[in-house]
Amino acid sequence: MSHVLAGFNRAQRLSQLQQGADNTVWDMIVVGGGITGAGILLTASQAGLKVLLIEQQDFAWGASSKSSKMVHGGLRYLGSGQYNMTKDAVTEREKLLNELPGLVNPLQFLMGHYKYQFPGPLVFNSLLTIYDWIGGKRNHSYINHGIADFHAPGIEQNKLQGATQFADAVTDDARLVMRVLQEAQECGGTAINYLSAEHIILTADAVTGVNVADQVSGQKFNLQAKVVINATGPWTDKLRQQLHAKKAIRPLRGSHLIVPSWRLPLAYSVSYFHPEDKRPIFAFPWENSTVIGTTDLDHDSDLDQQPCISQNEVDYLLTGINKQFPQADITESDVISTYAGIRPVVSNDASNKKQLKKTKPSDEKREHSIWNEQGLISVAGGKLTTFRLIALDVLKVAQHYLPDMNLIDLQAAKLFQTIPDTPVDSILHPQQIQRLKSQYGKHYSHLINNAEHNELRPIGSTNTLLAELKWSLQHEMVVHLDDLLLRRTRIGLLLAAGGEQLFGQLQPLCQTALHWNEGQWQQELSRYQGIIQRYYSLPKHRQLLSTQDVSSANAVAN
Repeated sequence: MSHVLAGFNRAQRLSQLQQGADNTVWDMIVVGGGITGAGILLTASQAGLKVLLIEQQDFAWGASSKSSKMVHGGLRYLGSGQYNMTKDAVTEREKLLNELPGLVNPLQFLMGHYKYQFPGPLVFNSLLTIYDWIGGKRNHSYINHGIADFHAPGIEQNKLQGATQFADAVTDDARLVMRVLQEAQECGGTAINYLSAEHIILTADAVTGVNVADQVSGQKFNLQAKVVINATGPWTDKLRQQLHAKKAIRPLRGSHLIVPSWRLPLAYSVSYFHPEDKRPIFAFPWENSTVIGTTDLDHDSDLDQQPCISQNEVDYLLTGINKQFPQADITESDVISTYAGIRPVVSNDASNKKQLKKTKPSDEKREHSIWNEQGLISVAGGKLTTFRLIALDVLKVAQHYLPDMNLIDLQAAKLFQTIPDTPVDSILHPQQIQRLKSQYGKHYSHLINNAEHNELRPIGSTNTLLAELKWSLQHEMVVHLDDLLLRRTRIGLLLAAGGEQLFGQLQPLCQTALHWNEGQWQQELSRYQGIIQRYYSLPKHRQLLSTQDVSSANAVAN
């Protein structure tokens, strides 16, 4: 049966899981609703398995909504001799570009070459020749004139010898997760948010299910499965250590600033080296704004609280961007929002803090690892770009518990089915329609045709339509206001004060779709504003919260 992500509302889906808990044995339960878990759900569903995905928070709540948004082939891996990893990533990038135009989009990069700086033009362009050969087309060129006038106005010109232009891709990471989940459900998979895996269930020393807790009602019950997949990113060790496994994850924080595009207008993603530590960082155009990133630091705080940027990171990113674009004079007053994500990097020294400090975060390998422990298959690490390949690797390990599973046909299969063009009566131009088609799949025409005329206009400076907010409220398992504004759409990142200008329009939509009364709306609004101020704003705004407000924001955000 074909249905959207919430063909049943969340309450109905939860009720069905509870009612069938004693009599249903899932082929596979996937714990974790980020891009890795979503990819496993989709691939397993395509293989004909009966699969359930559960997520303790909202879908894409972790790093999968707080990444650097890049769908890239991993040029750095090629530079370190990891040819096969680069080949896989480039191949997957091309598939996503072909299958999801409008959600995964080409992005041109520009890297300036400065005198005495490594790598020079010859080395870098030689590397890109191999990179392009893997991708099957030439996508780079060397530029030695007009760089500061045409390609990157305002770029630092002192000792600038030239620049290299090359290509990769960019996406809305949270919407990509939702699109993968939607496709999985079209194939028969089931997903639910705010349902956490509390404990592994063991029967004769083998994992046979999980004890789960509904984060909305507090109810707990057991779910049975032939195999359990642990795709929880930074939380991977939490379930593994219930089986006395050695700690393997080194949580690394990457933080970003978002500024209006008019303050730093870019046609390219500009890559450059930070003047202090020579790390590669970047600034790129995204959703009609400019993103500046990223840091790479050990994250020692509680993983169950959302990460946030530190003042040192703000200073670091501002120093870097103003060195690369000295005339821009970007300051804290220009920042619309910030965000920080936790990378679940696999490290051999994760359980030895003293030894861990000897390896720089940026020197850690980023490949994915898989552990099979008594029927709990855990996966961590890897890249957003290669989520399909990671899923296939996980399923190969899971074949031990599901011997009838056939993976042969999945190796070369399309991840997303072709969406037929459906006539729409709309004021939208083709590019806008393609964007909706890619993000919402075959339901895009329903979204458009059921929208009022005034709901099809972009909100502020964003590409987002009010019709999308309305659709997500009705069909995408929104539980809290931040689900809607930070993950189903990115309004909370792209508009001042988390989209404060929209609250008046949103109130009746939320109250109608989610059956909130006035008191619930005010509670959700207060909760959301606390989250924005605590986790998505500059540190100085965070300090304005009273101790009581901080405690409240922490409680509701977890």
